[in-house]
Amino acid sequence: MQSNPSGPAAEIQAPEKMLDPPTSGLGNYAFPRSRLRQFMLDPTKTPLLLVACGSFSPITYLHLRMFEMAADYAKYNSDFEVIGGYLSPVSDAYRKAGLASADHRIAMTRIATEQSSRWLDVDPWEAVQKQYQPTAIVLDHFEHEINVVQRGVATRDGERKPVRIVLLAGADLIQTMSTPGVWSQEDLNHILGKYGVFIVERTGTDIDDALATLTQWRNNIWVIQQLIQNDVSSTKIRLFLKREMSVRYLVPAPVITYIEEHGLYEDDGRSSSIYEKDKESTSMGRNDAEPSTSI
Repeated sequence: MQSNPSGPAAEIQAPEKMLDPPTSGLGNYAFPRSRLRQFMLDPTKTPLLLVACGSFSPITYLHLRMFEMAADYAKYNSDFEVIGGYLSPVSDAYRKAGLASADHRIAMTRIATEQSSRWLDVDPWEAVQKQYQPTAIVLDHFEHEINVVQRGVATRDGERKPVRIVLLAGADLIQTMSTPGVWSQEDLNHILGKYGVFIVERTGTDIDDALATLTQWRNNIWVIQQLIQNDVSSTKIRLFLKREMSVRYLVPAPVITYIEEHGLYEDDGRSSSIYEKDKESTSMGRNDAEPSTSI
């Protein structure tokens, strides 16, 4: 809610407490760094890395647009300086209805970012894991790669500053976080207390009501107003595709071509209505308590 510029201490140190990440399924994995800003433009600001976790089945323009809204918010309403943004597709172990394979989702998100953005990137680390990874562990992974392995980001005077890792999500996610029993207190404290979240408003979600039960982390929650309303979601896109309806201008054209070439989302959807209540959040968040459910 507030523009809280406070970040880690100026000296780069390994985090005092991080959840142990798994090592299975890594193969030839290497953290993608080619699109990360190598130098800060304003050394008086706090470097910020935006991370969006989700299914991306398929990725939509709203997924990409959320990063741009967050970057604008950081630029004009905070003391943050965005140095990069990552999409982190969930692994196949999420076992969610309509979830294309991790290989397909990694490919689609890469196509979308490579052809439409100069600063967004895709990290396949979470997607290639054999077991479902809670959001807290995924954020710890980015913390390790950026602030431990890379030692933060350089300033023009040769110093290095630690980067603030923040989750980027839609309003639906913060609503689930305020619902008793959905998220564990440990995960909430780890995600909201250690990292924080940029929340993009969504039609039909009462932000103030959701924040009322999260007051202890209020300084680590930044709410971004969606000035041009966009309610597209992957759920709606899949339903359109099943009914052979056009999704052009809702999904990047190269992604549509990929979907058509690989025959994705073609199963019979006559039992579903494109006008039914959308159960999948554009927030790109997940219910970490029940990985088989859709949020």
